Amino acid sequence: SVLSRYENQITILSDYLEEFPETDEPVWILGRQHHLNTDKSKLLLDISARLWFTYRRKFSPIGGTGPSSDTGWGCMLRCGQMMLAQALICRHLGRDWQWEEHKKQPEEYHRILRCFLDRKDCCYSIHQMAQMGVGEGKSIGEWFGPNTVAQVLKKLALFDEWNSLAVYVSMDNTVVIEDIKKMCWSPAQSSSIAHSSAHLHRSALGQNKNTAGLCPGWKPLLLIIPLRLGINHINPVYIDAFKECFKMPQSLGALGGKPNNAYYFIGFLGNELIYLDPHTTQSFVDSEENGTVDDKSFHCQQAPHRMKIMNLDPSVALGFFCKEECDFDNWCSLVQKEILKQQSLRMFELVQKHPPHWPPFIPPTKPEVTTTGAELIESTDKLFELEEEFEILSV
Repeated sequence: SVLSRYENQITILSDYLEEFPETDEPVWILGRQHHLNTDKSKLLLDISARLWFTYRRKFSPIGGTGPSSDTGWGCMLRCGQMMLAQALICRHLGRDWQWEEHKKQPEEYHRILRCFLDRKDCCYSIHQMAQMGVGEGKSIGEWFGPNTVAQVLKKLALFDEWNSLAVYVSMDNTVVIEDIKKMCWSPAQSSSIAHSSAHLHRSALGQNKNTAGLCPGWKPLLLIIPLRLGINHINPVYIDAFKECFKMPQSLGALGGKPNNAYYFIGFLGNELIYLDPHTTQSFVDSEENGTVDDKSFHCQQAPHRMKIMNLDPSVALGFFCKEECDFDNWCSLVQKEILKQQSLRMFELVQKHPPHWPPFIPPTKPEVTTTGAELIESTDKLFELEEEFEILSV
C-alpha cells in the first residue's frame, strides 16, 4: 500500500524531462554561473557530477527487522545525504571537481561514496539516519522534514572523524557568528572518554581510520539554516534572497519540495528551481573488494528537473560549506550585502553575539554513553525501547 501510494511520485524516463529552454538568462548551480548559449555541455557536466542518492531496495533490513527499502518514506533522508555529500566533495576534491563515467577517480571519492552506502556500518547510511531520527521523534519509516534531517546529520557527524565536520544548525532563523567560531575552533578532544567513544564507534561507522577529528585548527563548517518562508505558500518577498543563496560560492543548495515529497535544490534559472529528484527506486549497491564503488547509479545523467519557485513548500533548509575561516567570513559579508540589505522581511538573521536570552552555547561532542542512534542496534524493538533515552540525550 505504501508503494502504490507513492507510485505517482516516481519518474524514471528521460522522455518526461523537459530540456532547458533557449534563453540568455544565466543558470546558477551551487555558486557557479553557466550560460546556456555558450556552455550548455559544461552545465550538464556540472549537474551530473553531483552525487545523486535515490530510493534503494534490497538492502539489509534497518535494525535487523525493519524495512529493506526506503521507497515512499526516505526522500528527505536522501536529499540530506546529497547535501552532505556535496559538502564532502568540496572538502576533499573541491567544488570544480568533475565526474566522468569510466574515468578513474581518486580514493577520496570512493571513500566519500562508502560513507553513504545502504549498510548499517556506513556512517551516513539510510540505516544510521533512520535510527538516529528516533531521537528526533521519528519512527523508522516515517517521513522527515528539513529540520529533522539537519538535526540527524548534526548528530551523526560527531562520530565521523575522517571528515571532521562542524555541523551548525541555526535556531529561530538566526545564525550566531560567535557560536560558529567557538564550535569550529573548539579545542581537540583528548579525554579518555573521547578516545573510548571513538573506539566503540569505529567498527560501527567504518570510516575512522585516522585521527583527523583530533587535530587542532578550524574544523570545516557545514551550516544548515532551516526556514519557514511563509505559512501555506512561499511569500514572494523572500524569492530574491532565496535565489541569491545559490549564487554564493559556499552554497550547498537547499532541502525542500512539497508536502511529503522532498527534492534537493541545486540552482535556478529565472523563476524556476533546478533540483535532483530522489524518487527513483534503484537496487542496493555495495563496495567492491578493493574498496571502489560501481558509481554509475549515483550520478543523474538525465536532464535535470525544474520547478517554479512559487510552487515550493515554505518549509526549507539552506546549506552552506566553509572549508576555511576565511570562507565563513566571506559568507557573512555576502549575507550582509545580499540577504540583509532589504530592511523589510528578512529571510534569516545574522548576529555577532550569542543572544543573552538563549541558553549558553556548548559545542556538541560525542555522547559519553553508548546508547545512541549511531550505534548498531540489532532490532527495531530494542530501538523503540530506547526512544525515551534518545530524547533525553538530544536535550
